[in-house]
Amino acid sequence: MAQTKPRRADNGRKASSWTQDPEGVRRDILAVARAEFVENGLSGARVDEIAAKTSTSKRMIYYYFGDKEGLYRAVLEEMYARIRNFERSLDLAALPPREAIATLAGFTFDYHADNPDFVRLVMVENIHHARHLEDSAKIGELNLSAIDMIREVYERGLREGLFREGLDPIDIHLTISALSFYNVSNRATIRQVFGHDMGAPDARERRRASTIDTVLRMLSR
Repeated sequence: MAQTKPRRADNGRKASSWTQDPEGVRRDILAVARAEFVENGLSGARVDEIAAKTSTSKRMIYYYFGDKEGLYRAVLEEMYARIRNFERSLDLAALPPREAIATLAGFTFDYHADNPDFVRLVMVENIHHARHLEDSAKIGELNLSAIDMIREVYERGLREGLFREGLDPIDIHLTISALSFYNVSNRATIRQVFGHDMGAPDARERRRASTIDTVLRMLSR
């Protein structure tokens, strides 16, 4: 009888996975979706392909995330949450102001270099004029914490006479981000145009040192 036929192993795995570990399934979907969006962008990514590479189904992906844009927005939220969580773990408030800024600049540079998927997704979202970021209150709240953290360090540096007046914390953040982002976003074109590999260990170390030095010179009296 049809109902006594054994189920395919992969279908059985999918059925048991989402009922026994729904959060694990959600993480699995986000990890696979991130790779698909990085490789193909929002327009080129296919939910069918994502479902085929996870322990769930297309129907279940829609159950979790609503639609493809909802899934893409969840991937963005997860990636921004990750970098902001790492920043908070630096405990900059416990460091002297100059050391705190140097630590943040070095971390940001390393994070971008070690996570090119983050850079690619930010580039994809800029193509879409950041409309998915606009729809996410979560991302807005996450990123405000980055500015607040810089503001606290900068104000301590002002009180101690280490930093010059008149700087906006957003400009400090943008300078650190720009120096870190470009080193990844333009790696292929710089290599092609100048024959210079910004990802090579020695080049990366020089750029990292230069990034920290540039940010400190921007702030110092």
